[in-house]
Amino acid sequence: MKKILITGAAGFLGSHLCDRFIKEGYHVIGMDNFITGDKKNLEHLIENPDFEFIEHDVTEFIKIEGALDYILHFASPASPIDYLKIPIQTLKVGSLGTHNLLGLAKAKSARILIASTSEVYGDPLVHPQTEDYYGNVNTIGPRGVYDEAKRFQESITMAYHRFHSVETRIVRIFNTYGPRMRLNDGRVIPAFMGQALRGEDLTVFGDGSQTRSFCYVDDQVEGIYRLLLSDYPYPVNIGNPHEISISDFAEEVIKLTGTTQKIIYKDLPVNDPLQRQPDISLAKKLLGWEPKVDRVEGMKITFDYFKNLSKEELFKSDHKDFKDHIKK
Repeated sequence: MKKILITGAAGFLGSHLCDRFIKEGYHVIGMDNFITGDKKNLEHLIENPDFEFIEHDVTEFIKIEGALDYILHFASPASPIDYLKIPIQTLKVGSLGTHNLLGLAKAKSARILIASTSEVYGDPLVHPQTEDYYGNVNTIGPRGVYDEAKRFQESITMAYHRFHSVETRIVRIFNTYGPRMRLNDGRVIPAFMGQALRGEDLTVFGDGSQTRSFCYVDDQVEGIYRLLLSDYPYPVNIGNPHEISISDFAEEVIKLTGTTQKIIYKDLPVNDPLQRQPDISLAKKLLGWEPKVDRVEGMKITFDYFKNLSKEELFKSDHKDFKDHIKK
């Protein structure tokens, strides 16, 4: 049985990856310190003999007993509200955490895939974004803590690949959605869903003309799985290229939820990207991958998940409290 370590295992995407690799016959070691992850995302796996869990901060030394075949490094805040509240932890998990995991991969002769992001492209001047585009990033802006953590993560990963011959893979993830997203994490889909379910007006930042491309979680996991098992060490975009403006998307959510709220507009945050659309030509050619779940189907599944949350979860407007993780 192949053994795989998945960091950020209690997160939205990490928990779905745990499910997939257990289904494929792997022994999965999940690792998380719950700074943004949620224990309930792994409750269904705790009794599974093919799953074990280690509560640990990957920015500290990592020790795994025995052989290890693969590592997926998905530990990182991913919501702008998260990484603006914990900027130093965000930089550390992308730098120190990645360094620790690359060292572990080297010691275990394991293949490692690191989760990068479309944010490496910043507010892009090229549209759609291809893997050979270097990006347009403000290194000292408020979003720079996340963008530069991921860009450094890619750089040190390639350094380990070239200098130490570590088998590395890099996935550039575009906006992903689905069940187990945190309702109050600040990203557009859970924000709109929560507002609709609570009877609140939907908040659009800017004039709503900015675009996003949303990939359903099952498609994202399939792309990551194929990339890990490929022979390609350089970054690959995995996302859905079907682009939509935020204003049009808000109208879609109102129609889906059957609610009658208004759309209200607020100022656009600093350095918020105006366009986001992946060019997935490389993923199609290299992995034979493209998304299968259209937005109508995926959003219905996601809405059904949020509808079944408890009233306490639905009306919990306060964002996650990070006081136990912040050192002053």
